[in-house]
Amino acid sequence: MSRYKKLTLLHSNDMHGDFLAENVDEKLVGGVSMLSGYVSKVRNEEKNTLYCIAGDMFRGSVIDSEFKGVSTIEIMNILSPDVVTLGNHETDYGVAHLLFIEKCARFPIINANLHIRTNGARLFNSHHIFELDGMKILFIGIITESVMKQAKSEGLVGTFIDVHEAAQEVGRICDAYRRTDIDLTVLLTHIGFEEDKQLAAQLDPAWGVDIIVGGHSHTFIDDPAVVNGIPIVQAGVGTDGIGRFDITVDTDNNCLADYKWQLVPITPENCPRDEAIDEVLMSYKSITDVKYNRVVARLKKKLTHPDRYRETQLGDLFCDILAERLGVDVMFLASGSIRGEELGPVVQYRNLTECFPYDGNVKMLTVSGSQLRSMLKFMLRDEIWQGGGSGFFQISKRLRVCYDVPKGEITSFTFDGKAVEDDTLYRIGLQQFQYSSFEKYFNLPINEIEDKHPTRTVATSVRDIVEEYFSSVQNIDADLDGRITITGKKE
Repeated sequence: MSRYKKLTLLHSNDMHGDFLAENVDEKLVGGVSMLSGYVSKVRNEEKNTLYCIAGDMFRGSVIDSEFKGVSTIEIMNILSPDVVTLGNHETDYGVAHLLFIEKCARFPIINANLHIRTNGARLFNSHHIFELDGMKILFIGIITESVMKQAKSEGLVGTFIDVHEAAQEVGRICDAYRRTDIDLTVLLTHIGFEEDKQLAAQLDPAWGVDIIVGGHSHTFIDDPAVVNGIPIVQAGVGTDGIGRFDITVDTDNNCLADYKWQLVPITPENCPRDEAIDEVLMSYKSITDVKYNRVVARLKKKLTHPDRYRETQLGDLFCDILAERLGVDVMFLASGSIRGEELGPVVQYRNLTECFPYDGNVKMLTVSGSQLRSMLKFMLRDEIWQGGGSGFFQISKRLRVCYDVPKGEITSFTFDGKAVEDDTLYRIGLQQFQYSSFEKYFNLPINEIEDKHPTRTVATSVRDIVEEYFSSVQNIDADLDGRITITGKKE
């Protein structure tokens, strides 16, 4: 028997409910029907094929949101991945709902580190071993606290803190199965491409990790990054492409002998349609079309949100609507909660929910001028401009800030045209999600604020407020007005 065996490893990540094909330059691209057709085609052509998904199947489409992921799992069951790991958006509907969803899945969902804090019990199996043509292939699922924000809000659920903890757990799992004669070990992660590189650098070669298939950062690559001898890949975002490894496994030395990797475009030329998935999709789409195809507004022009690290037209519009309707002095809206790059001029309810998918409560907090300055300075810290930070917020029009990046200083800070005074109190609006991690986003202990002025809920649905505004105002418009001015930043 030959020591060298062939394996084809297909992978997706961050599909975000991207179920339907799109017409790009008069050609259909993407969608789960052609994606499934390609996976089936490869499974028929190649003797040893595995297909894995590195997190974030959920969120991003009205079909997913309307049925809270149940539709997604039904579609995924037909797509039939061999193994899936969790992404941060898998917990968007709550951990309890995720555990229900897992029971609906006909494929293994793995995660090594979501656990109950009180007793350390894992919520999911940490790994899965496939036996294929005499080979044993180990998959381990990894996520870290930095991307598991929603799970963090559920106090009984814990995660790894960072990649160092993740690396140690990988070592423990690999050591536990050393005597099982594992031929190939794949880490299925959802921590981001740069973090995957950090993780690979901390893995002991003796643990035998061969490949890292990742997600979360939506990274498109031409070739795998190789760190510590480990190839690291992602397949961008959505269903426009699928990653493909053609691998030679050395079963005597239990390692990767050779590989070729490519990102395969999902187009009609090489991807037949899957009629079973088409049928299921159309059944869900017919239901959502009735609700989501209604027109809710006509904007004066198309409004954009091209970059989450600067003031945008959509950011200005949403913040101003919420500040006005909620009666707060300043609305802070997480820039990443706006998921579309453009909206309008005709806005259907579908467009609004896809652009602004994260509904929920708004909290009103009372902060002093000095605390408000501290919040803005932390939001505009160096880490943001170096590409490694999170937590940039759009703000409503009464507050204006100018920030000099090289100096690391706020050079102008006004409210209603007057300098913000340290002792003046301001009422700010903040969505529940960011309020739950207030110290992470603003580097201020929440008790310093709430001990002096109680926080209260001023709305239970941000999207309802925006939709109501849209339905009552004609020719809605927004232009950048310089409420967040950044100077000295290198492009």
